[in-house]
Amino acid sequence: MFPVTRHVLFGFHAVTVRLKTAPASVVEVHLDTQRRDARMRQFAERAAAAGAKVVDSDDARLNRLAGNDRHQGVVAFVKPLPARHSIDDILDEAEGVPLVLALDGVTDPHNLGACLRVADGAGADAVIAPKDHAVGINATVAKVASGAAETVPYLMVTNLARTLNELKERDIRIVGASDDATQTVYDLDLAGPVCMVLGAEGKGLRQLTRSTCDTLARIPMAGAVESLNVSVAAGVCLFEIVRQRRST
Repeated sequence: MFPVTRHVLFGFHAVTVRLKTAPASVVEVHLDTQRRDARMRQFAERAAAAGAKVVDSDDARLNRLAGNDRHQGVVAFVKPLPARHSIDDILDEAEGVPLVLALDGVTDPHNLGACLRVADGAGADAVIAPKDHAVGINATVAKVASGAAETVPYLMVTNLARTLNELKERDIRIVGASDDATQTVYDLDLAGPVCMVLGAEGKGLRQLTRSTCDTLARIPMAGAVESLNVSVAAGVCLFEIVRQRRST
């Protein structure tokens, strides 16, 4: 039985990124004995070089350790990383124009993992969410994020509206996504410091969060579907910001 101070990561990408960014934190890696391809051999060599104990395991044991069958033959026990900095510390150390993603009421781990992956790809400085209306980082989030859970700071704050107001004090524009907004994300100038705020699919932004935003914008929809999955919406909005910044 492993101590509670060790966490589980599974999947090639999630564990590989941890080996790359914090190799000393990887304690033990379980690998599928049925996989002996080049990718698995290279992975085992990398884990061993990092000082991790490498253990051959069958599929049933891997399923049990990961809690599902989506582990790709790789399950690792890792030490928890130090707590993330505050949003102020992160932005003080950030280079370039600030970009933050705020998630209001996203409780599905698959959605959070996908949003973290999008945030990483867009170069976001951090993802923030309220403690009482969000999912935390777990093994499923880390797997879906494909390593982004290790690279993008994810901060769960006590009061999201207050944190958004603190970002305003840094001259960061707060833009909320809303289906009933009059402007689209393509109508706005998003090249400056921005925090993009997205709500849960269906529910949208809570009223207090909505009223805290400087402006609201929608993604234009041409078909019968009224809204997008929150991670898809995050991709549309964040990469529109990236596009505008590269055009200036």
